[in-house]
Amino acid sequence: MRKATVPTQPSFPSLIQQFFTEYLVVQRALSPRTVACYRDALMLFLEFASHKLSTQPTSLKLADIQPELILAFLDHLESRRHNAVRSRNLRLTALRTFLKFAGRRDVTSLQAVEHALAVPMKRFDRPMLGFLTREEMLAVLGQPGESWTSQRDHLLLAMLYNTGARVSEIIGVRVADVVLDGGACVHLQGKGRKLRSVPLWSTTVTEVRAWLRLNPMFRGEAPLLPNRDGQVMTRCNVTQRLNLAVTRAVEQLPTLAKKKVSPHILRHTTAMHLLQSGVPFNIIALWLGHESPNTTHRYVEADLAMKEKALARLQSPDTKLRRYRAPDSLMKFLQTL
Repeated sequence: MRKATVPTQPSFPSLIQQFFTEYLVVQRALSPRTVACYRDALMLFLEFASHKLSTQPTSLKLADIQPELILAFLDHLESRRHNAVRSRNLRLTALRTFLKFAGRRDVTSLQAVEHALAVPMKRFDRPMLGFLTREEMLAVLGQPGESWTSQRDHLLLAMLYNTGARVSEIIGVRVADVVLDGGACVHLQGKGRKLRSVPLWSTTVTEVRAWLRLNPMFRGEAPLLPNRDGQVMTRCNVTQRLNLAVTRAVEQLPTLAKKKVSPHILRHTTAMHLLQSGVPFNIIALWLGHESPNTTHRYVEADLAMKEKALARLQSPDTKLRRYRAPDSLMKFLQTL
């Protein structure tokens, strides 16, 4: 009678390889950016764990990943690498995803995996959203100059304000993604490869037409807003160009000097101006590509003017305050001091 063969448990390095090549890329078909985020998180953890346990990453086992080790790694991220709580939680999310995958492949380590998964996310204070007023936004936009770079920068900022796009979305716009005839719009590829179309103002359409006439070689798959070498702009490029525009705008509007203006602040500004114009939440959520309407509700929290209007509609209570009179026992006590 043949003995039943006991299946061999996969090694730790093979689990790492299967997690990326089979699970993330093939089964879940995550975007390259998301895969890179998981990769960076696991590389940081493996480097820390190998140093902490005095062993090579290839010699690690799932049973070595104890809650104490994970907590020490998270503390290392905050104290030594100066990561914010959000970054800390993002690294923990990647690690937990790997542990869930590995626990299903190596059932002998399932108990250790369950203990490791008990490490909670860390709560943090959610700051108020920053945004620019209409006057400040127009000052940042300014007027396009005569140079090629100036016209590109003006179109870049105008499209960021028009669409409320993320930086990764706006630098990824190709010439073929812009529709100028009929219902003018631009197709954006957001997080998770979600596609959405955002309408364009007539002024933006006019500026795009002028930009394409200036650059007739921009066609099809070419980036609409390239750098000087004709390649896709980077996040750093966009931030630098915005900083230059803000520096010029400060001369016209000194209040901008007290605000931290980033490309994402322009996204918040678009959402806030849509909200103040009476656009419904669900439309703003579609406009910005929010997966949950709860994200859009945060703009109401940041708009003090809307709260003041709401308070004005609520009749205040008719309260008459009387002058405080201390009782005799209290007066006697005070006199004895």
